[in-house]
Amino acid sequence: MVQLIQITEEKLTETILIAIKKELEELKKEFQPKQPSKWISRIEAAEILGVSFPTLYSWHKKKVLTAYSIGNRVYYKREDIDNALTPIAC
Repeated sequence: MVQLIQITEEKLTETILIAIKKELEELKKEFQPKQPSKWISRIEAAEILGVSFPTLYSWHKKKVLTAYSIGNRVYYKREDIDNALTPIAC
């Protein structure tokens, strides 16, 4: 069964705009933009983790942590360090 409803162009436009605005507001609530990575030096990484430079290098070779370099400087992403930490099951 087909039911025809008379509606003005203005009312239809208004109804569509209200629906779109509602959907956009819902998307805004769910959308969290990605924060830029915080780069930390080897010294900071070693201090945060309480380890030596050779241990950081070993973890890099074992792919526990990813190291990034510019020239002869080595950096780590703070989020990579946080993600490398794993909970211990009791």
